[in-house]
Amino acid sequence: MEQEKQRVIQEYVPGKQVTLAHVIANPDPVLYTKLGIDEAGAIGILTLTPTETSIIAADIATKAADVDVGYLDRFTGSLVITGEVAAVEMAMEAVNSFLSRKLKFTPALLSRS
Repeated sequence: MEQEKQRVIQEYVPGKQVTLAHVIANPDPVLYTKLGIDEAGAIGILTLTPTETSIIAADIATKAADVDVGYLDRFTGSLVITGEVAAVEMAMEAVNSFLSRKLKFTPALLSRS
């Protein structure tokens, strides 16, 4: 008797969350070179879903503190900001806070290295 083939359908249903919020203080200069961004005191890395949220996060970050956008990818939800350590931390906290309060995102714990 021939077995009937089963089909499995998987769907990706992204939640509303900040999946990573990390600050690298005083990174090795090679990181800037590899990322193709200007040197600053710190690098802030965010990943967000839905991915287009990275655009909103960049707007919030640049309005909240004196930081620059080093990299933004609306297709993967990646955002890299640069600036002085305190400014990057302030911007990251502002993004987490805004997305959590106003858009009901699940925030990420801000980690540092």
